[in-house]
Amino acid sequence: MTKLTDARAEALFTSPLATGSRPDHDIVEQAIRAAVRARGGVRGCAADVAAEYGDHPECAVPRMRWARGIVEHLYDIRRPRSAWTLVA
Repeated sequence: MTKLTDARAEALFTSPLATGSRPDHDIVEQAIRAAVRARGGVRGCAADVAAEYGDHPECAVPRMRWARGIVEHLYDIRRPRSAWTLVA
């Protein structure tokens, strides 16, 4: 994954959107922007994510799976192909 994907997922994780929801691209963009602003940047989002993993790991794991899944889906993140795929 890219650093941009990580930053988007962390910001979405810290947003007030409900885990399990299926927001559209515009809603996600707004939530990411608001989260980054509210936390003073992407480092603030990452710090809040780390705190949640420390305080509530049982809730943080499913929330990050949700956030990463939404980001990957809406931004159409493609996983790098393996070396075998490139050679064939």
